[in-house]
Amino acid sequence: MNFKILIAEDEEITLKHLVNTLKKEGYDVTGSRNGREALEQITDHFDVLITDIKMPEMNGIELLEKVKEKDPEIEVMIITGFGSIGSAVEAMKKGAYEYITKPFDLDELILKVKNIHERKVLRKENVALKAYFGMNKKISIIAKSESIKNILTVIEGIKDSDCNVLLTGETGVGKSLLAKIIHFTSRRQNMPFLSINCATLTEELLASELFGHEKGAFTGAVRTKQGLVEIADSGTLFLDEISEMAPNLQAKLLKVIEEGEFYRVGGTRAIRVDVRFIAATNQPVRRLIAEARFREDLYYRLNVMEIFIPPLRERKDDIEPLSSYFLQKHLPKSNKKITSISKEAMDILLHYSFPGNVRELENIIERAIILEKGLVITSESLPQTITMFQIETIEPGKIKTIDELNREYAEKILDMVGGNKSRAAELLGISRTTLWRVLKEE
Repeated sequence: MNFKILIAEDEEITLKHLVNTLKKEGYDVTGSRNGREALEQITDHFDVLITDIKMPEMNGIELLEKVKEKDPEIEVMIITGFGSIGSAVEAMKKGAYEYITKPFDLDELILKVKNIHERKVLRKENVALKAYFGMNKKISIIAKSESIKNILTVIEGIKDSDCNVLLTGETGVGKSLLAKIIHFTSRRQNMPFLSINCATLTEELLASELFGHEKGAFTGAVRTKQGLVEIADSGTLFLDEISEMAPNLQAKLLKVIEEGEFYRVGGTRAIRVDVRFIAATNQPVRRLIAEARFREDLYYRLNVMEIFIPPLRERKDDIEPLSSYFLQKHLPKSNKKITSISKEAMDILLHYSFPGNVRELENIIERAIILEKGLVITSESLPQTITMFQIETIEPGKIKTIDELNREYAEKILDMVGGNKSRAAELLGISRTTLWRVLKEE
C-alpha cells in the first residue's frame, strides 16, 4: 500500500530532516512550510499529517480541525515542545491520534509512524479478516484473533458437508452470527435459514412453532399451521439455547434428525423433511446429561461437529476492530461526526473483562456515541462501572510492592470520599494515623 505522509513544519531544517528520514523508510512524503500550505495540499489524499503545533498563519490545532473536516480518515500526529503539552492534549481531544515532543528521537518518530501505518492497513482490511459468504448473501466477521480465524478455517472445512453443528460458548459471543455463516457458506446457502430461541417460549408454544399444528389440535388452533422444521425443508434450522428444550420435545427433535420425519401437533400423518440442524448453548451440556436434563443421544446427533467460541476476554485482539466496526455501524443514526476512539478509552476497553461479551461491547460503543460531545470517544463516555471490573495484567519490570499497592488503593478511596480522611480510614478499617502513614510511605 502506498502510504502518504504530509508534514507541516515551519523550521526549514527540521522539515527537510523529517522528509528525508521518512522517505528512507519507504513512505511517500510531502513537506509544507506552514499550516495554510498544508491545508491546500489536502486536495490530494494523505494517510497521515504530521504537524508542528506552533506555526505562522495557521497553527497545528487549527490545521487539525480543518483537515479533519476535509478528510476524517486522516491520522494526525502533533509535534510540540515540552512547554506545550497542554496544547497536545487539546489536540488529542480534537482528534489527533498521537503526539511527539521536541527535541524528538527519530527512532521514536519512525516507530510511531509505523504504528499508525499498521493501524491504517488493518482498518482498510476491516481491521481483520473480512469474510463474505454466499453468492447473494454477504456476512462479514471481524476476525483478528487466532481463535476466531481458526473457527473460520473449520467452517471453511465443512462447507461441503451437511453435518449438524453444536456451537458452544458464553452468552453474547456471536453464536447466532456463526450459525448464519455456516449456512451461507454451505451447499444449502440458497435454501431457507430459520432460527428460534428455545428459551423464550413455553413447551406448548415451542412445539407448535417447531412442528406446526393441525386445525383444532388445541383451543385457538383455528387453522393448520406449518412449523419451522417443515418450512426449513432443504435448508437449515438454528436452535439457539437448545439446552432449554423440554425432554419430550428433545425426543421429537431426535426423531426428525434420525428418521427425517415428524408429526404436526394433533397430526396423524408423518411429514418427511431434509433439514440441517445447527444448535447452540451456553450451558455445560455434559453436566446436563449427567443430571438427566438433556438427552445423550440427541447430544451426539447434534454434536457431529462442535465449535467452541471463546469469550471476548480471551481474545483481546478482537476488541479494537470490533469497537471500530460498532462505531461505524451505529454512527449514521446519531448524526454525529465522531471519527475514532481515544487511546485512553481503548485502553479501558482492552482491560475490561466483558462478562456480556461482544453484545456488551456493542452496547457500550452505542451508548458512548450517544453521550460523546466531541469528535473522539473519550473515557468519560464509557460506563464508569467497567473500570471497576478490569483485569489487571502483571508485566515483568512493572511489579509493584505491597506498600505501593496499599498507597494507590488508599488514594483512590480518599479521592472517592472527596478527601475526607476520617471517612476513608473508616472504609479501609484503619485509623487516621495508619492512613496518614500509608499515604506518606514512598
